[in-house]
Amino acid sequence: MLKQLINEIRAGGTLETSILAARLGTTPQLVEAMLEHLQRSGLIEAYVNCGDGCLGCGLQDACRKTPGTIRLWQSK
Repeated sequence: MLKQLINEIRAGGTLETSILAARLGTTPQLVEAMLEHLQRSGLIEAYVNCGDGCLGCGLQDACRKTPGTIRLWQSK
């Protein structure tokens, strides 16, 4: 299931944990745990600060309204 999650992240796009959970046939809580594990393992990394990149980002409005509630990941 971890490999499937990595493939979803590599495919790109914006996915909520509930959507990832449905695709993987599991719970959002397990997806969150797997994301944390993958990050600790060094297979993915979280965006901490988008900086000027937010200017073209489709999530910029949501980030400004509720800072810290949106997490973005990328594979290494």
